[in-house]
Parts: sequence; C-alpha cells; structure tokens
Amino acid sequence: MTASARPNPAVPANALPKSWDPGAVESQVYEGWVNAGYFKADASSNKPPYSIVLPPPNVTGNLHMGHALDHTLMDALTRRKRMQGYEVLWLPGMDHAGIATQSVVEKQLAVDGKTKEDFGRELFIDKVWDWKRESGGTIGWQMRALGDGVDWSRDRFTMDDGLSRAVRTIFKRLFDAGLIYQAERLVNWSPVLETAISDLEVKYEDVEGELVSFRYGSLDDSEPHIVVATTRVETMLGDTAIAVHPDDERYRHLVGHTLPHPFIDRQLIIVADDHVDPEFGTGAVKVTPAHDPNDFEIGLRHQLTMPSIMDTKGRIIDTGTEFDGLDRFEARVKVREALAEQGRVVAEKRPYLHSVGHSERSGEPIEPRLSLQWWVKVESLAKAAGDAVRNGDTAIHPPSLEPRWFAWVDNMHDWCISRQLWWGHRIPIWHGAGGETVCVGPDETPPEGWEQDSDVLDTWFSS
Repeated sequence: MTASARPNPAVPANALPKSWDPGAVESQVYEGWVNAGYFKADASSNKPPYSIVLPPPNVTGNLHMGHALDHTLMDALTRRKRMQGYEVLWLPGMDHAGIATQSVVEKQLAVDGKTKEDFGRELFIDKVWDWKRESGGTIGWQMRALGDGVDWSRDRFTMDDGLSRAVRTIFKRLFDAGLIYQAERLVNWSPVLETAISDLEVKYEDVEGELVSFRYGSLDDSEPHIVVATTRVETMLGDTAIAVHPDDERYRHLVGHTLPHPFIDRQLIIVADDHVDPEFGTGAVKVTPAHDPNDFEIGLRHQLTMPSIMDTKGRIIDTGTEFDGLDRFEARVKVREALAEQGRVVAEKRPYLHSVGHSERSGEPIEPRLSLQWWVKVESLAKAAGDAVRNGDTAIHPPSLEPRWFAWVDNMHDWCISRQLWWGHRIPIWHGAGGETVCVGPDETPPEGWEQDSDVLDTWFSS
C-alpha cells in the first residue's frame, strides 16, 4: 500500500463529509421507499380509494419547472391521503407525443443527411422506439430525483400493447356509432412537418408582411372591375369568387356576374355574403375556398369550386401557370410582379403588421389547406357535456368559470383526429382496391390484400 492510499488516522471513518451531497442521500432514501412497497396500491384493500393519473409528460425531452410544480402538488396530495388512511394510487406514465417525437428523431437523422424515407416506415419506427427508451429513461430518473411517490409497478406508455388495444377498441366503437367519418375539409397544415396540426398547436405572431391591392376585371375604370386586397397574394391562383355585402350599393349591380381570372381560364362569380364587412377596405374580398377558413365557409354557402393550389410542402401546383413548382413565398413575389406587369396592382403597403399563425412545433407559418382527413362528430358529445353542467350533474369549480366551459362546448367544430405521420397509433381502417373501407377492431382480421390507412391518430385521441 502506498503512502497516499493509507487511511488518514486524523480523520475518523464515520466523520461527516465536508459538503452535503443531497443527491446521494435522497436517492438512497427514495429507493428504500420504493423497495419497501410504500407507493404500491393494493387492489384488494378495504381502505377508501384515492387515485391520480399523472398527466403523462411527453417522451420528447426533459421535465421542466412546470412539471416540477405539478408533481410536487400531486405528491403532497397523495402522501397526505396515505396518512389519512386511504389506499392511494398515483399512476405514472409517458406520452408518445406523435408530432414532437417524430420531429426530434427526423432532426437527428438530418444531421447525417438522412430522411425517414431513406429507412422506410418500419425501420424509422424502430429508430423512434430506440430513442424513446433513451429519453424515457431520463424522464424516469428525473421523477425519481423529485421523489415522486408513484406506483412504478404500474408504469405505462401510451403506445403499450394494452393501451393500443384500448385506442383501437374506442375508435371502432365511435366509428360503428357513426361518430367518425372521413371528409375533405380545411385544416391547419404544416409544410415542414407535412401534416395537419391542431388549433392548439398554432401560435399567432405579429409579422411585418405586405398588403397588396389589385383589381379583377377591366383596367378601364368605366368597365366592370373590383379591387380586392390580400396579405397572401399567391392564393389568388385559387380564387373562385369575389364576395361583397348584400346591402352594399356599390356592387349590387355586379352580384351574379363574373370577372375573368388574369392567369387562369376561370370566371370568378361575384356573390353576396353577410360575412363581408362593407366598411373594411374596398368592401370586396377575394374568395379562396381551399386556403382560407372564412373563404371555405363562403364556398360552402355558395357551392363554389375549391381548387387546391399547394402540395404538402407548400409549393404551387395544378394551376397550369408559370408559378407551378414555386414555393409559396417565392410565388408571392412572382404573382405580385406579374399582376404589376398587367397594371393590376392598385396599392402596396409594406411593411404591413398583421397576425400570422405559426406551427408551434416547427416554427413556420401554417397554411390553411383543404385536405382529406378523419374527423369526430362533436355535436352530440358537446351537447351532452353542456347539458351535464346545466342540469347540475357536473359541477365546474370555481363556478365563475362556467361561462368559459359553455363558450367551449357550445362553439365546438368537428375534431380532426388524423395526422400524416409515421409515429403514433395507426388508424385501424383498411382500404380495398375498389375504394371500400372497413374498420377493424383489435380482435378482428382485415380482409386479405387490403391496405391499412397510412395516417396515425392525433395524440390527444389516445389521451
């Protein structure tokens, strides 16, 4: 033994360390609690039950201060109930976080110059599972470091076999009840992620853009023409109408007539619609039903055609013009320049401050886009939720927030539950060669030769 390795007789073996190491001490105490079964719930217990399902953190990363606050509150509640004689279950778990998780793994592949298409669906999903095991372990360690009194023997992941079975069972039940259907409707589209995203995944930011006013119809002021304004001039390639207010005397004589599109062999009908504010701008609005929520509703009311002019990446397509193939922002410049060359640009305001929706996940401006998706009919469900509170069967606490509840359930629109991703619960619909569809439950077998729908379910559906 060297001199440096000999114990120092001046320092007792049981002496307190010079500095406190809470991590080492607390981890030993916590593991002692877990090993002793203090947090396990006994299903056969005669004690009154008390349970909390941990809102599952996304598997995409680390816990943050918000999680720490929530976990502390739940930990205090469950520990207090144990001391009061309750049989307590605090159920842990993690969420597969479809969009967020796929985005993280795709970014990792991009570092090596790869895309998910280079691997194919099955191999890519294997890579996501590998990443989940690594990231999920980090979150589990953080929960232990916090001292969460959860029942680890019941730990769940939202894509575990049992939960996947439950998701397929509920989907089929709703489908068979006529509450799930497929339809082409307007969605928030992310050109970067190439999928529909939820309203809650859209954040609005003020952007210094441009407002371009241009004229449809004759360049001669004495001939029929209408001036419209837009911040997205490229969308005029998908215009199928011009809307004015029914009581606006300036345009009443033009309602029902048409004006030619300057770039496309298409006549734009002039319609009267109460949505139009006659006091705003020129009192006339261009109508692009496939790329604007308000225009979509106008299109439905007036049975307008709804040509989609952008692909999944936000590039102009199917217009038969020189603009096909251009990115939407490139097209914005080129279309404005082409309108100016024809003498149609009346005014340009730049910069023009206006609010633009951005994808919370990928950061780019979202594109309202007509897309074939799967939907849940919410009318009967929302009515039941509203009636439950009105009838006193369900209480909102505090009561002052009842108006918020009613504002939510009384103004719901059908829920888009499909996402154009690879990671997630795949929609249990199979398609036949002749366009037939069948919903397959967890104990059923799809017809031979049929292909499963490529979309996955919105994460919140499985929640």
